[in-house]
Amino acid sequence: MDLGNTIALVTGAARRVGRAIALALAEQGAHIVLHYGGSSAEAEQTAADIRSLGVEALTVQADLADPAQIEALFAAIRDRFGELDVLVNSAALFERASFDAITAADWDRVMAVNLRAPFLCIQAAARLMRAADRSGDPALIVNLADLSGVHPWLDFAHHAVSKAGLLHLTRVAARELAPAVRVNAVVPGAILPPPGVEPDSEAWREIGGRVPLKRPGDPARLAETVLYLAANDFVTGAVIHVDGGESLLGPVGH
Repeated sequence: MDLGNTIALVTGAARRVGRAIALALAEQGAHIVLHYGGSSAEAEQTAADIRSLGVEALTVQADLADPAQIEALFAAIRDRFGELDVLVNSAALFERASFDAITAADWDRVMAVNLRAPFLCIQAAARLMRAADRSGDPALIVNLADLSGVHPWLDFAHHAVSKAGLLHLTRVAARELAPAVRVNAVVPGAILPPPGVEPDSEAWREIGGRVPLKRPGDPARLAETVLYLAANDFVTGAVIHVDGGESLLGPVGH
């Protein structure tokens, strides 16, 4: 896919990994629909940075736990652009709790954002994507999972199950939506330091030193993977680990 003049929706694009992916797509000429939850100031700054690259940026606030707001998000895309070529499901909750402490409300909240919302976004995006004459150039959906969906982390049961579900949803959607839409997943490892840890700190370098490549990554590595998936139109249903080899070790340290 040549990303020039395409329309790309990135959820959770105001900051962190979502921001890096949105900017990378914009650098390749894509117009960006920048979804955000509560980070309005960061969203406007990211939108300004995107527009400085000579492409359009549409910011849309939506609570992805609310299906009606997801519908409104896609209505805004239809009204502004009338089409969609790329969806990156980046937004997610990351909640930690012991197995015994997770309540039904906790479970439902995490599942609503981490699994139901990506499904509803894929469903709505596919309708827009398949309505266009793609001329053999399939649209692209990328889901961001994490290693908790691959290995059983302690104290993340609801989060881990939601991400495992997202990985299987990726495969199901890839089969359901082919050939008009390709669906893939990316599984990051030590890409961003946890809260309270600075990127240039010894603690972050120590975390990176535990993986086979002996260093942490950064959001640019994830963005490069999304660009690869856009460029290679014969990849669908794939799960790509961008983790320095951490997945080879199992749930060590988690």
